[in-house]
Amino acid sequence: MTCRPTTIQQLTEELASANNRGEQGLTFNLEALNRIIEYNPADMTVTVETGLTLAALQVQLAKHGQWLPIDPPNPDKATLADILNANASGPHRFGYGTIREHLLGLTVAMADGRLIHSGGKVVKNVAGYDLCKLFVGSRGTLGVIVEATFKVRPLPEAEQIVTTRCDSLSHAATLLEAIQQSELTPVVLDLVGCPPFRVSDADSLKAGQQTPRLVLGFAGTREEVAWQLEKAAQIGVTTAGELDYERSFWSNAEGAPPHRFSVLPSRMIEVLCGLGASEFVARAGNGTIYYRGGKAPPKAELPFTLMARIKETYDPKHLMPNL
Repeated sequence: MTCRPTTIQQLTEELASANNRGEQGLTFNLEALNRIIEYNPADMTVTVETGLTLAALQVQLAKHGQWLPIDPPNPDKATLADILNANASGPHRFGYGTIREHLLGLTVAMADGRLIHSGGKVVKNVAGYDLCKLFVGSRGTLGVIVEATFKVRPLPEAEQIVTTRCDSLSHAATLLEAIQQSELTPVVLDLVGCPPFRVSDADSLKAGQQTPRLVLGFAGTREEVAWQLEKAAQIGVTTAGELDYERSFWSNAEGAPPHRFSVLPSRMIEVLCGLGASEFVARAGNGTIYYRGGKAPPKAELPFTLMARIKETYDPKHLMPNL
């Protein structure tokens, strides 16, 4: 059953009623809960209802030269509740982190209809347990996140994407090592492409083989960006680029959603060689690989006993979706 509340009070009443009936498997569409509740540009904080889409929030923040520095897929459709529940991120994760790093406080409607508040509306907030982080990435299994407070950042004065083709995966590894040992501080560090690839430069290029593309993004003042572009050119990354690969990858609606495989960044090239993927976008700085085709990644070793205990504490009747 999907509920479409128009107010937070209506949502909590529906939860309380379902709790009394013992009704399980509830889901909620929060599109009507889309207000900006409080925005203080001088304090660089904003409180919103989580049915608001990220794109709509960014438009309002941009009027004051600010933004919430996250860029998950499909921001015009993804609500802040979607992003928080999945802890979704994009290419700028390398430079700015995930939504967790920008979250100050949450209001959550629990399975029995109670509202709880965690965190606050100021940057310096150190009281008690950080329950915010518990709900982020919980995929709606513990409660319904209805309000969130974020710290925002000034829009960078300049941002530039540059890219280069790699002769092989071993060449990509060499470039990545050079970047990591340099003075560069990119906000985007991705490796993208459509295998099969040459593993080493010594391999002959066969029909159908492609060359992976390394993508760097720099942001800051014009002087900072210009300096970083000079340093990137010394490594061999010089071609002006865009993040078009990101939009293309996530707009591909054919078939199942892409696999996700998280590895140590130092093992990323090794893993890519063995995946047999048909296409991939790899966050080279973080070690997260999104890919289609090939074999599924091994199942992650999760603390299921602890997760079950948390679920029993917050939703003992299992009214919300299960883990």
